[in-house]
Amino acid sequence: MTASTSLETLHHEYGSKATAVEPGGAEPIPLADRHGRPSQMFWTWVSPNMEFATIFVGIIAILFFGLTFWQAVAAIVIGNALGAVSHGVLTSWGPERGLAQMVLSRRPFGYRGNVLPAGINAIVAGVGWFAVNSISGALALSALTGWNGYVCLVIGVALMLAVAFLGYNFVHVFERFTFPVLVVIFLAGMAVILRTQTAPVTDAVPGGFWIALGASFGYTAGWNPYASDYSRYLPPAAAKRAGIFAGLGNFLSSTVLQIAGAAAVTAVGVANWDGSNPTGSYISLMPAWLGGVTLLAIFIGAISANALNLYSAAMSFAALGLHLPTAFGRAVLAVAVGLAGLVVAIFALDHLEAYEGFLLVIAYWIGPWLGVVFADRVLDRTTSTDLTTFTSTRHVNLAGPIAMAVAMVVSIALFSNQQLYLGVVPAAVPAVGDLTFEVGFVLAVALYAVLRPVLRRRAAAAVA
Repeated sequence: MTASTSLETLHHEYGSKATAVEPGGAEPIPLADRHGRPSQMFWTWVSPNMEFATIFVGIIAILFFGLTFWQAVAAIVIGNALGAVSHGVLTSWGPERGLAQMVLSRRPFGYRGNVLPAGINAIVAGVGWFAVNSISGALALSALTGWNGYVCLVIGVALMLAVAFLGYNFVHVFERFTFPVLVVIFLAGMAVILRTQTAPVTDAVPGGFWIALGASFGYTAGWNPYASDYSRYLPPAAAKRAGIFAGLGNFLSSTVLQIAGAAAVTAVGVANWDGSNPTGSYISLMPAWLGGVTLLAIFIGAISANALNLYSAAMSFAALGLHLPTAFGRAVLAVAVGLAGLVVAIFALDHLEAYEGFLLVIAYWIGPWLGVVFADRVLDRTTSTDLTTFTSTRHVNLAGPIAMAVAMVVSIALFSNQQLYLGVVPAAVPAVGDLTFEVGFVLAVALYAVLRPVLRRRAAAAVA
């Protein structure tokens, strides 16, 4: 029996078993092994957003950028809508060919060129987001139980590793069962917060609306590079509906909790908000029993989010072409990435203030990447079931990495608006805020549209 046949057999045996370890790595999912319903995309993308990191995006719109409550709501809704629409579209691509998102990215970037987005995503998901969510969950559990923060961190990471190690089926089951619990708890807290009398806010930061919009987009679009990872087992006929459910789930959950964060700062007051303990300030508006339950929900929500971060980080590493001497390469990669993320989280436990910049950095690379993959989708209408451009190590497309790299450098150099680096445009005109992701997206689309046909003609001429 060949290695490929053995893997196909393992996939077939895996089926829809929730407690079995998912085999393989970044290989296409055979049509015979497709299963699931498009509606499961809804809770799969609601549950991971039911965490304090989501709330914090709304908090900084008021606390750092000085927006009024309704200005913050507008920025949150627009930013999340943009990220959710792209998320829904990308999710619909998974069932078409049964491929993970960073494997689909090989067509516009080439097999080797795909190292750029897949490598970034593996690090961002497995280290960046994983550390941020692990810390917020650990702090919540520590506040609830009085246990040492590092002990809580290890407990949380162990649970996250277990979910991600088992893989696709168990991830979906876990998100389904946490969905009603987290939604009820967070909505109850939001109802209390919205009834609280609001307090005045500080003066708005120049361009604060656009910076807040970028942060909301960065958070919601931060899931975009994972999208088809969780829809690739669905049958092709479910593609469009899966995209709708995924986009809707991502939008509603992100928007509701970010608005709750904005409302909490407005109610407590900027002057009274404890920046060193934002979780404590958030639950201070609630009855003691609800505050305790909310802390538990924050911990569970961190597990929900990081299960996806670990799983998709492992898929991104697999998309780089890593081949491990095991039929369960993805599972091994998930554990390795999780342990690396734990080390980072331990060192970063007392430095959550960097979260604002991290949110905006997410938007910086995702904008150009989205520009390339969407431009390629429009330009290449191929409907063939041939997967050569996604699986062949000989596939080359330099237009993708060039367009993305140039768009990133130019957009960040000109439009970045962060404490560590202020771009040329916002330095001269602060009112523009932060337009890095918009400029990066548009520039990447234009560059790819120009470079793709030119480079193809040159390649064809060289062969002739």
